[in-house]
This record gives sequence, structure tokens and C-alpha cells, in this order.
Amino acid sequence: MKRAIVIRPRRGMEETLAAGRAAGLDIVGWPLFEMRPLAWDVPVPEGIDGLLVGSANAFRLGGPGLAAFTDKPVHAVGKATADAARAAGFRAASVGAGGLQQVLNGLAGQPLTLLRLAGEKHVPLNPPLGIVLVTRVIYQSVALPMPEDMAQALQEGDPVVLLYSADAAGHLACECHRLGIGKERIALAALGPRIAAAAGPGWAQLRSASAPNEAALLALAQDMCH
Repeated sequence: MKRAIVIRPRRGMEETLAAGRAAGLDIVGWPLFEMRPLAWDVPVPEGIDGLLVGSANAFRLGGPGLAAFTDKPVHAVGKATADAARAAGFRAASVGAGGLQQVLNGLAGQPLTLLRLAGEKHVPLNPPLGIVLVTRVIYQSVALPMPEDMAQALQEGDPVVLLYSADAAGHLACECHRLGIGKERIALAALGPRIAAAAGPGWAQLRSASAPNEAALLALAQDMCH
């Protein structure tokens, strides 16, 4: 069996490692990113009908400003984000399965003002008629240099690296180039086609999960590792 490698920020990495090992994968990880909170201007709660959230990091790193909105329904991108919302004392009113745009589209026909809690790098959205987005950037992802033991692991065997974001795909490619690590023996399992495209060419394999969720990505990794 080939080894799977996870490069997510530490909290998410540990969760993926646990899920991967439970699924029978030989899986290890190095956090190539660090999540850091940012100061943000808290809008007046009375003008907000709900929260639109694309990552559990919003609840982990949002700070005391979140307390003003605990009575607002949360519209979450997926199950992990919804679980983080509930753990932080919020109510998850809707849970998506295909990205924040899909979540927004599901709210069409309702006049709403939603507070979007986002990371520094976030995808643009097109809210349906009647929905107003108030966006606040409340955290950032900082890329870290690849540690020596990870560089060595990438050059041993034929590893499969799991990619959860376009930033991770691009950073991995840049670090391999910087350190002179050949990509031709490294396979990539990406959460979606946009993420896969960000990795660029030259990899042993480059495949996307059948759906944008961790279960589908781990299933893909299992297939690629066997």
C-alpha cells in the first residue's frame, strides 16, 4: 500500500489523519499552513438575518465578536462547518454539499442580509436577488516551508498527497520546485477540479474526488493507494 500524506493546518490535519486511519489508510501529515485570526469590524447584529460560513475556522478563530450573533441561524458549507457551529453554540439552519454558492442558491426567494465570515482568500459569490452579503475577513492561512522529514517522505515510495484547497496545491508545487523534489513519483488526490488545476502538470497522477467532501476524498485516496 502506498502512503497518503496530509498537508492541512494542524487541527484539520489531525481530524483527517484519524479518519484516514479508521478507513485503513497508511497516512501521515505535516501542517504546511497555519491558521491565524484577524481583527474584524463587527457589524450591528440587528441588521443581520443569518451567518454564511464556508469553514469551521470561522468558529475556531472568530474571537469574541462572534458572541453577538449566537442567536442567528448559520448557513454552513458542509457538515464539518455545521458541527463546528453547533459546538460553538450556534444553530445550523442549512448545510450544503457543493460549495457556498449552492448554499446561497438554496436560500433564493427570501429577502435576507447575511454576514459572511470568510478567510483572507475566499471565492467570489453571486447572491440571488433579494439576498445581501456583508463580508468580514476574520482569519488567514499562512503558508509554511516544507520540513525536511516531509521532503524526504515525498521522495520515498510513491506517495499520494491529499489536497483540500487551491492554495495548498500551489504551495506544494512551489515547495517541490524550491527543494528540487521530482513530481513524477508523487500522486495528488484533490477535493475538486479547481484544486487539481492549481497543482499544475508533471505529477504521477492528478485526480479529483467524486464529491467535494472528505469522505469522497478519502475514498479516492484509498483507491490511489492500493
